Amino acid sequence: MYDWCTVTDAPALPNGTSTEADDALVERARDGDAAAFGDLVTRHRDLAMRVARVVAPAADLEDAVQEAFVKAWFALPRFRPGAPFRPWLCRIVANEAKNRTRSAKRREALVLRAATGTDARTEAAPDRSPEEVALARDEAEVLVRAMNGLRGDDRLVIAYRWLFDMSEAEMAEALDVPVGTVKSRLSRAMTKLRTRLAEETR
Repeated sequence: MYDWCTVTDAPALPNGTSTEADDALVERARDGDAAAFGDLVTRHRDLAMRVARVVAPAADLEDAVQEAFVKAWFALPRFRPGAPFRPWLCRIVANEAKNRTRSAKRREALVLRAATGTDARTEAAPDRSPEEVALARDEAEVLVRAMNGLRGDDRLVIAYRWLFDMSEAEMAEALDVPVGTVKSRLSRAMTKLRTRLAEETR
């Protein structure tokens, strides 16, 4: 259970995630239905954690995500009806994580292994040979080092597109910029990443 309600007067989150569409849950939450917002938290918590992991030091993940959900709860009256919830939430999470990163005295290494899908469950897949597992681990470590060498904004735009599989329209909503700006930012970030990867594999 994700205990965001320790800082609100909302009831505890449900044990299961509702199958109700985001739009319907958001509408109910905007009317003050804390249980509906609890379903949104349960549904999108993993995504929020992964966004925060890209932007902020690992030690701040839980706090950043919890505070972002609290801010989202209080910002719901300003949420534009009919707009997609996921990019809106990602923007709040990213902003909160960025604020925490700016206030930190030093940046810790980002942990992106989960975002790249190379966790223990993936490595233990029965249809993968030890050689394939080792190669995947090495490639993931190279990617992590290359990503860590980029600016936070570059990491975020790459993560939105390739790790979180967002469309350009969703990215524009999450970053609060025009679609054309998304395209140019992603192109520049990918160029920088390719350069970093080339340096890492020399």
